[in-house]
Amino acid sequence: MNSLKTVWIVMRKELKDLFRDRRTVFLSLALGPILIPVMLVGIFTLTENRIRDLTEKPLELPVIGKDNAPNLIAWLEGQNVTIKAPPTDIAAAIAEQKDDVILRIGDDYAEKWRRSEPAPVEVISDSTRQNAQVPVKRVQALLKAYSGQVGALRLLARGVSPSAAAPLQIGETDMASDAAKRGQLVGILLPYLLILSAFMGGAYLIMDATAGERERQSMEPLLATPAARGAIVSGKVAAACAVALLSLAFTLLMFKATAVISPTVGRQMSVSFMTIAMLLLILMPMVFIGTTLLTYLSATAKSMKEAQSHMSYLMLLPMLPSIILMVNPVKTQLWQFAVPFLAQNQLILKVVRGEAIDPIQWVVYLAASFGLSGLMWFLAVRRYRGEQLAISG
Repeated sequence: MNSLKTVWIVMRKELKDLFRDRRTVFLSLALGPILIPVMLVGIFTLTENRIRDLTEKPLELPVIGKDNAPNLIAWLEGQNVTIKAPPTDIAAAIAEQKDDVILRIGDDYAEKWRRSEPAPVEVISDSTRQNAQVPVKRVQALLKAYSGQVGALRLLARGVSPSAAAPLQIGETDMASDAAKRGQLVGILLPYLLILSAFMGGAYLIMDATAGERERQSMEPLLATPAARGAIVSGKVAAACAVALLSLAFTLLMFKATAVISPTVGRQMSVSFMTIAMLLLILMPMVFIGTTLLTYLSATAKSMKEAQSHMSYLMLLPMLPSIILMVNPVKTQLWQFAVPFLAQNQLILKVVRGEAIDPIQWVVYLAASFGLSGLMWFLAVRRYRGEQLAISG
């Protein structure tokens, strides 16, 4: 009972210290929850507008040798394509991004066309330029459509049904749910941002409550009390976790608000209160892991500056699963739900895609996550029990 009372007293003390600094409260509880959803809304809106502009506006296409294929040029102009003169230096035009794609029609195009042989055309582009991908695919799709139409007419002229050249009728069935399709773009950034928000949500408070107090030499009076070190650590961790969870809840509620306000985000994801509750449950262990880890690291630091130096590499940890899955996609397996950061990434993707999470996956995840946070809490308590903790650097 005394330990619980100590936890509550220390927790209240740390929260009071935090809320005295209005600027820090604003940065912790307002800036993040507002900034993350607004940033995603901006990214999705810009992406959607760019794709719409590139697919709907007239495509300006420089053509080399346009006189060799007047029928092809006329057909392209009827497909919302504006033909323009080619640049003098093709390589420089592509490298300097003056032109995204250039079409070259071979000099022997007309001769091979008359002989019903494949007539040479070449699409010139830089495959590493992301801004050129949509125009290039648009040109390739138009050429493929033109080739198919002409090929069908040639077969009809020879009394052959065009279907004879297609022995297979290939159909496609997309088994992806509507929720999964909506969450495809969101799933690229959302897991990282949410995991980072949960992992670092209590960073400032816990560093100030440990390394900051040690630097200000206010740690000694606290440790001189008869209160158990474990209760002191738990009170500080509880305060930081409360702030982190509150900030996380505000962030998720802002996602719901932006999904309602913005038609772009509204189409990309459906954020219900049940979804918010599941995301909070998924991210709660990450809050404890991040806070207890920072408690241990801050307890080993002699100053606030030294404690803050750990942030540079800790902020990279939530990125690792996204990078690994992009470079080496893997199928979902049970062991993944026991790996920090990867487990949260997989679970968030399941929620975004509207997929059910198996009970065994919940068990493995929660056991591994809370087990790791318990281990970090134990190490932090051991650090607090060290006599050298009370000695300022």
